[in-house]
Amino acid sequence: MSLSGATVLVVEDERKIRDLVRGYLEREGLGVLTTESGAEAISLARDSEPDLVILDLRLPDVPGEEVAREVRAFSSVPILMLTAKASEEDRIHGLELGADDYLSKPFSPRELVLRAQAILRRTRGDDPERPFSYGAGRLAVDEARREVFVDGSPVALTPTEFGILVALARVPGRVYSRYELINRVRGYEFDGYERTIDSHVKNLRRKIERSDGAPEIVLTVLSGGYRLGLQRDP
Repeated sequence: MSLSGATVLVVEDERKIRDLVRGYLEREGLGVLTTESGAEAISLARDSEPDLVILDLRLPDVPGEEVAREVRAFSSVPILMLTAKASEEDRIHGLELGADDYLSKPFSPRELVLRAQAILRRTRGDDPERPFSYGAGRLAVDEARREVFVDGSPVALTPTEFGILVALARVPGRVYSRYELINRVRGYEFDGYERTIDSHVKNLRRKIERSDGAPEIVLTVLSGGYRLGLQRDP
């Protein structure tokens, strides 16, 4: 599948890194927008509607975490975070803000490109399943339009959240281990995959489950992983 025509917004305050990343991405046929400003990044994400945001967390004006939070308020564009912070807690915090992936500095430009391509392939896939509903219409998933409805109302999910839900929904009732989910959704192994998936499921549940009870759509299976708790409608 060609990724030509996709646009990546690179938000990085170090010019050498910014230019390096731009060069690698453009060699793969991707369009690139760049900025060193968090405030400008928010405006570009809103006005230019990029297909992916690569976001450094240490910016001179607005912290990257705040940029991610602001962008998530109006867009589900995938976000790949770059940071010098390497601890697992830092990665989990980034994911809880709505990031889809996380790469610690120093990084390999080639790895960055591969991760960007994996994200874009997931979000620009060519072979979606037809729309399905579950639980007597409680949940509806339209892969072609990348839309999810819960009790008839649209729900905005990040690409990773959408990917997890689609993986579970394709075979309702099947238990997927955390390792299986991270590989199905990301397309490659990811350090700390167990807590990574748990963070994304936490965010997903906050959007699709009712707030007054235990989860009914995405269920945890003890020592197993996760499964969809609703049956597919006829």
